[in-house]
Amino acid sequence: MLTFRGLDVRVGARLLMSGVTAHVAPGDRVGLVGRNGAGKTTLMKTLAGRLQPAAGEIVRTGPVGYLPQDPAAADPERTVIDRVLSARDLDRALRELRAAELALAESADERAMARYARAEAEFQARGGYAAEAEAARVAAGLGLPDRALDQPLGTLSGGQRRRAELARVLFAEPGVLLLDEPTNHLDGDSIAWLRTFLTGYPGGLVLITHDTGLLADVVNRVWHVEDGTLETHNTGWRAYLADRAADDRRRTRLRAAAERKAAALHAQADRMRSRSATAVRARDMARRADRMLAETRPVRRAGKVARIRLPEPAPCGRTPLGAISLTKSYGSLPVLSGVDLAIDRGSRLVVLGLNGAGKTTLLKLLAGHERPDSGRVVPGHGLRLGYFAQEHDTLDPAGTVGGHLAAAAPHLSDGEARSVLGSFLFGGDDVDKPVGVLSGGEKTRLALAGLVSSRANVLLLDEPTNNLDPASKAEVLAAVSAYEGAVVMVTHDHEAVEALRPERVLLLPDGVEDLWHDGYAGLVSLA
Repeated sequence: MLTFRGLDVRVGARLLMSGVTAHVAPGDRVGLVGRNGAGKTTLMKTLAGRLQPAAGEIVRTGPVGYLPQDPAAADPERTVIDRVLSARDLDRALRELRAAELALAESADERAMARYARAEAEFQARGGYAAEAEAARVAAGLGLPDRALDQPLGTLSGGQRRRAELARVLFAEPGVLLLDEPTNHLDGDSIAWLRTFLTGYPGGLVLITHDTGLLADVVNRVWHVEDGTLETHNTGWRAYLADRAADDRRRTRLRAAAERKAAALHAQADRMRSRSATAVRARDMARRADRMLAETRPVRRAGKVARIRLPEPAPCGRTPLGAISLTKSYGSLPVLSGVDLAIDRGSRLVVLGLNGAGKTTLLKLLAGHERPDSGRVVPGHGLRLGYFAQEHDTLDPAGTVGGHLAAAAPHLSDGEARSVLGSFLFGGDDVDKPVGVLSGGEKTRLALAGLVSSRANVLLLDEPTNNLDPASKAEVLAAVSAYEGAVVMVTHDHEAVEALRPERVLLLPDGVEDLWHDGYAGLVSLA
């Protein structure tokens, strides 16, 4: 279904992978794993045909469906159901059928009847009403209610639009699915539905996700990207982890033994060099020791991790941020209705609610990135706001890494800015890298770099652990735990809530606020 041989993958002048070869057959469910920035997303884009490889060939023998981390905006005037049906060209057939029905209602002449018959035959040939019902079931499984299906895409929230794109990819004719972080924006029920769908999918699957539970339940093969190579393993996730741990232990033993032998040979060579009769043998012995080390696989080094410390908050009044009777609708879909909020200095609030309840919308309103239909946001004395957007829409894809930090923290000198970026693993020429080519994890690190330098005293964090590998996630959560300013967080992640230690919870869409207690913990994954 999908085969690639001798593939070289580049981003600009940087070679990410060289000479990689693998294939995906029906029934293969591949987990594509590796550290942030290793090239997983770039490889996925290349396999999908969005990028051209620097070398090698890709052979696709069936349909390929691709969900990028940041799906391109579809026509905002199209409805959700129209967009989903377009995966099988059913959208055009359905539009023609509706137009033929109207024409037949206006004039039941022979020509109108013939047009209707042709349109209905074409619609039924593509799956007809059963396929339309199937598309609605897929959308519902991903958390898009029936009332959203006839909504124009432009009236939906960012999370709802992404779920519509995922529904479109899953509704397409079976082939190879390339899914990059498909669980972003999904609640617990939708993730469970997706897990069942992918486990029973008859085609091939390549999956990038930091949801280790999803990897354990779904994948039966693993591709691991490391140091420019692609290691393929024909095992499930748990077996892969066990094999990798055993291989690491074996490497450690063999390397330690080789280093001991090499050290002994070098010591003997050093003693023999002083005598002319044994100098040649000493050189041969030293070469043998060096060759022994070169032929022994080195112990895997832990990858670099961004060192994250959130800013010392600037002084502010008792209540640096508030909101009065915020309301917001997208088209005919009401999202927020009369939300009141008071964020006190140093307070911690977690926002919970089902998909589409308005969590991301609330943070956008508080950050000033959208305007409420009614009500107002009230900035308090000394407010300094830091906003982490789930969709990274605060990052300009046409800008550069260095340009973003310069705009977010204009008080930093060039040297200070480079030091901050270096601590977030953007070194050397990365400063001039376009934001648009960054992976999801790299975008997350760049957004956090801006927050670190901002001296914000109120942080609005929308799913801050998305797209992060475990080590980077641990750094972010430790930083959130140690932060002394106020935090408003939207998350599906129990570990993020534990790090936040919330004092209060806001339940949407009703806007009910309560003191946090452990009884709310069960709502986190459903939110």
